Amino acid sequence: MKPREKAKNGDRILWLTRIIVGAVFLMNVSCALAFILQPEKYSPGFEVAGVPGMIYVQGMGILFLMWNATYPLVIFHPIRYRVLFVVVLIQQAIGFTGETWLWLTLPSGHSPLHATGLRFMLFDGIGLIAMAGAYWLLRRHRCHANL
Repeated sequence: MKPREKAKNGDRILWLTRIIVGAVFLMNVSCALAFILQPEKYSPGFEVAGVPGMIYVQGMGILFLMWNATYPLVIFHPIRYRVLFVVVLIQQAIGFTGETWLWLTLPSGHSPLHATGLRFMLFDGIGLIAMAGAYWLLRRHRCHANL
């Protein structure tokens, strides 16, 4: 492959990475804002109700925002902030692993929690796979292009 083609391919991989990480970020932030602004809509899925349930769901929304504070720099420049990219991947892996553990240990009779947990696992699992794949492509290209 010619140097110009390698550079063009590298730009595509860089933008693909930005799009993938950005998509996960936007989904996380939209979920966070939904939890903060409409907690009553989501509290039944966590089997909580009333003011304590609303505050619980809003607190989860705030935690989602905190968790996603690391994403913007990775979106801006995934190569320059590759260490932060690894942190994002670790955060995503912790989320997926924790959600899976909770879901697998959930006693029967909690259908709303079961469904909510499954949604979180699916989203975070897909996000983890997509971002890990983007990171792998970025690293692979970076090694070959000596960036």
